[in-house]
Amino acid sequence: MDHLLIALLVAGSGLLSLVAAGHALLFKRDSRSALVWISLNLSLPVLGPFLYWCLGINRISRRARSWQESGRRISGTSIYPPNDIHLDSVLLPVAASHLQDLRVLGNRIVTTALRGGNRIEMLENGDNAYPAMLAAIRRAKRSINLTSYIFDADGIGADFVGHLIEAADRGVAVRIIIDALGEKYSKASPTKAFKGTQVHLERYLPMRQGAYINLRNHRKLLIIDGREAFTGGMNIRGKHVLATAAPDEVLLDIQFSVHGPVVADLQRTFLEDWFFVTGERLDAPLFFPPIDAQGSAVVRCISDGPDKEFRKLEQLIMGALSCADRTVCIMTPYFIPDRSLISALVTASLRGVDVRIVLPGCNNLPFVKWACQSLLWELVASGIRVYYQPPPFVHTKLMLIDDVWTLIGSANLDARSLRLNFELNLSVYDSAFASRVRSHFERAIILAQEVTMEKLESRSLPIKLRDSFCHLFAPYL
Repeated sequence: MDHLLIALLVAGSGLLSLVAAGHALLFKRDSRSALVWISLNLSLPVLGPFLYWCLGINRISRRARSWQESGRRISGTSIYPPNDIHLDSVLLPVAASHLQDLRVLGNRIVTTALRGGNRIEMLENGDNAYPAMLAAIRRAKRSINLTSYIFDADGIGADFVGHLIEAADRGVAVRIIIDALGEKYSKASPTKAFKGTQVHLERYLPMRQGAYINLRNHRKLLIIDGREAFTGGMNIRGKHVLATAAPDEVLLDIQFSVHGPVVADLQRTFLEDWFFVTGERLDAPLFFPPIDAQGSAVVRCISDGPDKEFRKLEQLIMGALSCADRTVCIMTPYFIPDRSLISALVTASLRGVDVRIVLPGCNNLPFVKWACQSLLWELVASGIRVYYQPPPFVHTKLMLIDDVWTLIGSANLDARSLRLNFELNLSVYDSAFASRVRSHFERAIILAQEVTMEKLESRSLPIKLRDSFCHLFAPYL
């Protein structure tokens, strides 16, 4: 009997290994990844399939797409279809004529069209961004729609709470979406702060529905009366206010004020998320008032997430790098590109494009910086110039191509932003706006310290091992 039981256990573990190895063979697109998982499954009975089940199977996109297929998530363009624009009806600025292929790529993978007549303004840090946002809330007459990954309800956050409650009391419909995991970073809970008020607050994927570490809503968005908006990478928290934050807690960042027809597409993004968290379809025309041209910027709204058919942001970034003619400037707090993005950056540099990457020298997630350091040597060796900004931590996310095309928004250049979470970015064709972004890069580089091959090679062996070990987890950081 004992021999039979052992034989059954051996046969079962062998069958489990074969099934797991077969699954990896069928569904792993990267042949190297498939080979590793097949080897682990066959060489480590039970343990190999267990690890594959926990780490090797991509449940994130499958779960997100199941929401789309079931109707739990619908696109903003389905909620309120735009009928006033065609893909080719807006002309690019003359300075961006060489980026026509990037426009074609965007037309094919993004459902939202390019919209002309917009004005984008940079608001550096909470000292400039928050007063402008609070003033807009005071101007609101009909609706306020707000999305934030983190919302601290104390300090400056308490000012937001007070203004939003006051707006709701005077008859403005106030809707707020806070990511349920992001809320855990809040010292004072916005859920408690708005309890018992007329403000309608919803939490995105509450943890009671499942321990979703991924599939988070990382977007930052404020829309006033469907006419003006604010977006970027800045959460609502006191750490962004340089005048009052503790020196060791300061976060530098940029928020953007948006005026013009593209505000309608930002509104669609919010309503898409609102439908997901509440099941309420808000498609009244009052959310989409007619908006006249406000400026010269040609802008495309890019709402991206693991439920999409294409990896929109990743493919647009790759397309922008391939179209770049003279310069590429990147600023991001979390920089862990995959092999394809590294290859695109290296290729751009080798064909003569001046590629510069500006990173924070002090990172609030040290293991992310360590993982990043393990890959910098390849970039620097290819002629890419990399800079570390001095403290405090810089949370700014910018990409500038040829002083005419800018990518702004919530996404970092890592797997979490490009593949695992829901993000919101704007693709902006405008030389005037790009000039202001360029000036920001130049000021940052003057104060930054360049990363050289000598500095990278001078790291001690334990440091190199630490950095390389952290990079093993790049797909999950």
